[in-house]
Amino acid sequence: MAANRISKSFKDISLSFKPHPVTKDLQVLKNENAIRRAVRNLVETIPSERFFQPTLGTNIRSMLFDFVDYGSASTIETQIYEVIYANEPRVDNVRVSVEPRPDDNEFEVTVLFDIVGQAVAAQEFTFILEATR
Repeated sequence: MAANRISKSFKDISLSFKPHPVTKDLQVLKNENAIRRAVRNLVETIPSERFFQPTLGTNIRSMLFDFVDYGSASTIETQIYEVIYANEPRVDNVRVSVEPRPDDNEFEVTVLFDIVGQAVAAQEFTFILEATR
């Protein structure tokens, strides 16, 4: 039987690096916002982009120049699920949905997950993947 993990709190700095208007310190992301940002960073990381972790990330950016169809959407969905499952132990029950939009040459990605050890609602974020030239 697996042991239940109890989480305390999570903190991370905001990657916008904008200073707080009053204290002039870097802004801090806390708890579910920090984890949501960490999951999104994993999805947007390209393999070999991070030093000492050359396999971390997904190849979804390179797939945006392929056909926008359900086959590509399925591959993108699998890559996103696998990178989150393998690299983010603070989340559980990961669900990924990728909808192709061939008329706009883009994919709509929705990621849902639960935070381990915290009594908060399931987290969700949606973003658009499109080829940029």
